[in-house]
Amino acid sequence: MPAVLRMFSASAIGTLTEHKRSGLAMQQAFRKRLACLMLRPFLQTTSHYFCQACWEGYVSNAISEGPAALNLRCPLPDCKAAVPRTVVRRVSSDQEQQKLDQYELRSYVEDSKRLTWCPAPNCQHAVECMKDIGADEPLDVLCKCGSSFCFTCKEEAHRPVDCVTVGMWLRKNSAESENANWILANTKPCPKCKRPIEKNQGCMHMVCSQCRSEFCWLCLGNWADHGERTGGYYSCNRYENAKKKGDYDEEQQKRENAKHALERYMHYYQRWAENDKARLQALETLDKFMTNKLETLSEITATPTSQLKFVTDAWYQVVDCRRMLKWTYAFGYYRFADDSATNKPQQEFFEFNQGQAEYYLEKLHGEVEKQLEPFLNNKKTSEEWKKYRETLIGLTDVTHSHFEKLVQELEKGLDGMLEQYRGIEQVEEEVQHAAQAKQTNSWTSKRNRQKGESG
Repeated sequence: MPAVLRMFSASAIGTLTEHKRSGLAMQQAFRKRLACLMLRPFLQTTSHYFCQACWEGYVSNAISEGPAALNLRCPLPDCKAAVPRTVVRRVSSDQEQQKLDQYELRSYVEDSKRLTWCPAPNCQHAVECMKDIGADEPLDVLCKCGSSFCFTCKEEAHRPVDCVTVGMWLRKNSAESENANWILANTKPCPKCKRPIEKNQGCMHMVCSQCRSEFCWLCLGNWADHGERTGGYYSCNRYENAKKKGDYDEEQQKRENAKHALERYMHYYQRWAENDKARLQALETLDKFMTNKLETLSEITATPTSQLKFVTDAWYQVVDCRRMLKWTYAFGYYRFADDSATNKPQQEFFEFNQGQAEYYLEKLHGEVEKQLEPFLNNKKTSEEWKKYRETLIGLTDVTHSHFEKLVQELEKGLDGMLEQYRGIEQVEEEVQHAAQAKQTNSWTSKRNRQKGESG
């Protein structure tokens, strides 16, 4: 008797005997009748018999529909008895069992808080986190496929910025709110039909394409009322005077606020997007170098490929720093949204360190991207190659150091790092003053001795 049938209880065999079958006929009927009655020792349910062909069709259809097959219930709609996994495998084909294995594996990973799938397209790797992390604490992961992502939120790697800030920034970039802000900042409503109108020429004389109303772009007044007494056809003293006095109406104030908000957002977004674009280009250039130029450079410079690791290290540093730098702009957008004076020291401290890191990153990127080409074209000497190697290694280390400092600044908090920096600065000043005082005392003592000897 097949192994799966050993799970049937004695009461089930007794029920079959009541059909007055015996011998081979009873065994064949028994093999064809897989019933949810076998669950009776575990679930209080009635006996429902189905032939093997029905079971095969039922299970096959469930497996084809997806992972819900892992929680299969009795085919009878009103019965909630679970179908044992052994029964499911007994009536499924080899191909269907492979699907079941995949469903079980995915279910195991997705149900575990310490496991997650790599979100990269077509990647089948799972990653296990070996430490406890906070709900919004970023944890960058580098998958075997080469993709990097955050274990916590499954977005691209974004250390040192927290997951909440990243989520808000990505939603803002994809939302329609910026379209509305642009309309509000760059258009004005027609005074008659209220349709938004964009000014596309220098003249202040506007004609609505919808209702053909003519009005002044500056003050939205009737154009017929404009002439020399309002400052001429290309300026409006009435508007300028009101502007000087600060007499804005509510709509005008909204437009000014929206324009300021849009300009601020674009400042941060452009730098975020440009660094992302530079990162992708660096990845592409690195791939081409590894594939097509590494061996060439090795032959030209008479350097083993294993000793050219400093070039690939520089490229990897550029890629990693471009990613970190772009997310610092998302951090700055939200962290310094309040223009109050209390935020000014922190903002200046952050932007100084951000600027220092960006400065050395640009130097490193230019060095590995542009200054390497002459060597690939065999236009440099061996002495120049040695000097280039030292320069590139030094720039890589300095850039890494500045970005580590920037990461610590954001992860430990600007306030604490600023106080720590001020403390170090104060100590350095005290040491400098002490050294100057010691030197002054030394000079004074020397002059006194000289005077004593001469006397």
